[in-house]
Amino acid sequence: MKSVNKIALVTGASRGIGAAIALTLARDGYDIWLNYRRDHDAAQKVAEKVATCGQQCRLLPFDVADSEAVEDALNPLLVEEVPYILVNNAGFARDGVMALMSHAEWRSVLNVHLDGFFLVTKLVVARMLRKRAGRIVNIVSTSGQIGVAGQVNYSTAKAGLIGATRSLAAEVARRKILVNAVSPGFIETEMTEELPVDKILPTIPLGRFGQAQEVADAVSFLCSEKATYITGQILSVNGGLV
Repeated sequence: MKSVNKIALVTGASRGIGAAIALTLARDGYDIWLNYRRDHDAAQKVAEKVATCGQQCRLLPFDVADSEAVEDALNPLLVEEVPYILVNNAGFARDGVMALMSHAEWRSVLNVHLDGFFLVTKLVVARMLRKRAGRIVNIVSTSGQIGVAGQVNYSTAKAGLIGATRSLAAEVARRKILVNAVSPGFIETEMTEELPVDKILPTIPLGRFGQAQEVADAVSFLCSEKATYITGQILSVNGGLV
């Protein structure tokens, strides 16, 4: 019989890595709370694919960086049900050298990655603590591990998430909540379409970009019964780049 809280909340899940994670967790037997900001058509297509896995999909359109929107969307649901899994995937890049970067370009990236993590996770983890169960996976990046020129804002945001992952893991471990991060390298998504592939491939030992499914499989592992003694860790999926 399916557990009453066999639910996974995935932010930024209308496409790319987030969509792959949502579908993989659906195949693992989880109903999906699918967050997205504005691309309803893409989110609906993911929801239809979730349905083919025999799972339910609740669409939750809200901006993770908007505290009022987050509370309005999640609080009514959390009164009735608590996700067992939270995947903080929402994010975007706005690249540029720091000397020419506007405050808006700096702030917008940090708002989505860091404020979004805080606002969503605070609401969900409070309920997980009462249940004494849960898995939280934050999607970070090799940019946050090694730094990348032209991505000071993005690297800062992802490095902040790495620190948050480790600190939160220490806070909630006694309540049986595991907190980890998955750190993708160069993955074939819309974010990497414009990159100079010929220059990047020689830097990757495996000689290719990764697939969104390979990131999703790492998330699936961390949420499984095979990872019950893993918390506070950063699992890199980067073809040996780092």
